[in-house]
Amino acid sequence: MPPKLDQIDHRIIDALTANARMPLTDLAKSVGLSKTPVAARIKRLESEGIIKGYRAVLSAVGLGLTHVTYVEAKLTDTREKALSAFNDAVRLIPEVEECYMISGGFDYLLKIRTQGMPEFRALMAERISTLPYLASTSSYVSMEAIVEVGF
Repeated sequence: MPPKLDQIDHRIIDALTANARMPLTDLAKSVGLSKTPVAARIKRLESEGIIKGYRAVLSAVGLGLTHVTYVEAKLTDTREKALSAFNDAVRLIPEVEECYMISGGFDYLLKIRTQGMPEFRALMAERISTLPYLASTSSYVSMEAIVEVGF
């Protein structure tokens, strides 16, 4: 059962999502509490796994990683051993930004970010095509990001 969050917890989460480097004094003022209870709430949210960590949000454009391709992957076998092997192997490919097991006409959906088509093509040939139990793939190149949260 998920932990119970009140309005103040949600306001803390919203404020930290917008700016994780917000000084505790400013955060406390924005939610209407003093620093000590806000710090205690943050610690509780962290210990309950609601706040999993803090990170820098990077610019894909600034890093030259503007080529986004979604890849449908179909496996030859979907028993637990095959799924685990695929999962372990795909986690080792840094260009795979997201990977989801899907219910439907294919087994996995991967979001891959590279510098361009030549890098994507090489990645497909050298890494993706060698994933365990992979039967086939279909690729869809993104033309423009309309909504994109984080990187």
